[in-house]
Amino acid sequence: MSGHIAQDWEPVVIRKKAPTAAARKDEKAVNAARRAGAEIETLRKATAGSNKAASSSTSLNTRKLDEETENLTHEKVPTELKKAIIQGRTEKKLTQAQLAQLINEKPQIIQEYESGKAIPNQQIITKLERALGVKLRGKK
Repeated sequence: MSGHIAQDWEPVVIRKKAPTAAARKDEKAVNAARRAGAEIETLRKATAGSNKAASSSTSLNTRKLDEETENLTHEKVPTELKKAIIQGRTEKKLTQAQLAQLINEKPQIIQEYESGKAIPNQQIITKLERALGVKLRGKK
């Protein structure tokens, strides 16, 4: 071995990460800071340890709901519209499934319209008018 080998004896310093906010609030860390004589600020939040924020707003909403007397229901398909759809479909000799396929909807939607359970949708009614060649709206 003819080469001269030199070793590098420079010190390598490995430091821990600075404590996170949660670690600084840790009881051990606070006590250590007290022993070291550091200044410690303690704050108590107004609603700490209680669920006041959730309970106060709920009572307001509950009272509003209790005072509500209006009976709210969805609009249903009128009887005239049901009959017009059934009549138009039978005149064209279509099944519910065939009609549904014609207007690119599920057969269940046609069933709901014909039974009166559906919530009227103007787009679907327009498709039905085109497919059946019957005017379903504007009679009111």
